[in-house]
Amino acid sequence: MENKKEKTFQFVVMGGGIAGVTCVEQLSSQIPSADVALITAGPHIKAVTNYKQVSRTLEEFDVEEQPSSVLEEKFPNLTIIHSAVKSLHTKSHCVETADGRVFGYKKLCICSGARPKLLTQDNPYVLGIRDTDSAQEFQKRLSKAKRIVIVGNGGIALELVYEVEGCEVIWAVKDKAIGNTFFDAGAAQFLIPSLEADKPQAAAPCKRPRYTTEEAAPGGSHTFTADRSSQAYGHGPTDSGSALGPDWHEGIALRGAEQVSRRVSVEYQCEVEKIFTSEVLHKSPQQTLRTECAGDWPVYVRLTNAKTFGCDFVVSATGVVPNTEPFLQGNTFVVADDGGLQVDDHMMTSEPDVYAAGDVCTACWEQSPLWQQMRLWTQARQMGWYAGRCMAAHSLSEPVELDFCFELFSHITKFFNYKVVLLGKFNGQGLGPDHELLVRCTKGQEYVKVVLSGGRMVGAVLIGETDLEETFENLILNQMDLTPYGEELLNPDIDIEDYFD
Repeated sequence: MENKKEKTFQFVVMGGGIAGVTCVEQLSSQIPSADVALITAGPHIKAVTNYKQVSRTLEEFDVEEQPSSVLEEKFPNLTIIHSAVKSLHTKSHCVETADGRVFGYKKLCICSGARPKLLTQDNPYVLGIRDTDSAQEFQKRLSKAKRIVIVGNGGIALELVYEVEGCEVIWAVKDKAIGNTFFDAGAAQFLIPSLEADKPQAAAPCKRPRYTTEEAAPGGSHTFTADRSSQAYGHGPTDSGSALGPDWHEGIALRGAEQVSRRVSVEYQCEVEKIFTSEVLHKSPQQTLRTECAGDWPVYVRLTNAKTFGCDFVVSATGVVPNTEPFLQGNTFVVADDGGLQVDDHMMTSEPDVYAAGDVCTACWEQSPLWQQMRLWTQARQMGWYAGRCMAAHSLSEPVELDFCFELFSHITKFFNYKVVLLGKFNGQGLGPDHELLVRCTKGQEYVKVVLSGGRMVGAVLIGETDLEETFENLILNQMDLTPYGEELLNPDIDIEDYFD
């Protein structure tokens, strides 16, 4: 490999998503004279725009696809190499690209992201949604669909269920409540009625449905039925590879083939047992495959609650797997249980001069009791930024401290058109039974949940315009004993900000 090297760069970053692009920007601004290369397969990169530091740890930004030339114009010392990576040779410090070229590096950062965990590989009726390409494919197939099954309970599943119109949706979630990755059953109950309310006016005329909902028994299902007519117009962006932005469905018309009614049925506490086609169904000796199979569908899904549903296609939105594929062979990376490359508190992998950031890596330093890794946009940006800082500092032999953003988990997002702020151990993660919850809920307006452990605030979920994020962030960071306040902490008649200024 040595003699085939086309050029050796001081820094090479692999991956044009948020982590990779942020890392490149950080390296180029820390050491403007350094030769930096970004290796990315697609013509577009993901850039952070409209960045706002909301508070000490909370940040808001948009994710925008831009032609990679935008980056090259900004940083004269940056070279963009448009190709997939074929292999990495950590011993000889070089990377081979799919088009057969070889580049050397002094320091390398792997930011290859993650890919969707698919229910089954190579089934034409199963679609995983992860990047803008798959979102377009989804839109195309949805326009002909009368019923789809959505499997998964994370952010993408929540968005889809809220946005899809003119198509029956069967939503299979493995938990007792919707949105389990992000919040608890109480928050789920708060959000479910907003599937009833009028959807805020989009550019196109669009009526929100009316729903009826009954409390579901374990293993049971929720059905929301609705009458609605709506039109929506729009088209999706094109790209390959990087994950979607938080507003990925903006401007994509997610409309099915049915004209009027819309139904979402949630099947709780179940997973997919089997996916089979109508041929298999007709050959099947048991005629007992439940009457849900009535009608002729291209594909059938049997759930672990013994129900079988026919549908046009299945959406697999069950999380992601770190994309380590081209890097492991011939190297000795230590890989974490979740499949990510283990990194220490300087974002370094077990291989010399190789760093990793974003979804591809797993944080294996001794973590702050108030932080956890979740493969989210905010963390991809923070890790990319911090990895760039570490790489630059190590090159200049300067010390570098673990960044403050890893002190406290914080995330701002939107679900069902509500602002959602998550802080610390917002779901009581890893706290065991010795924590208490305080909840305040105003129907259709706000949902506030506080997690206390030993009288101190360790986490919070804020849905709606609560304006409590900064106060709560401070209370969590300074670990003040809140026992004297008791239930009053969430008393809406008390202006809690004044208390703790």
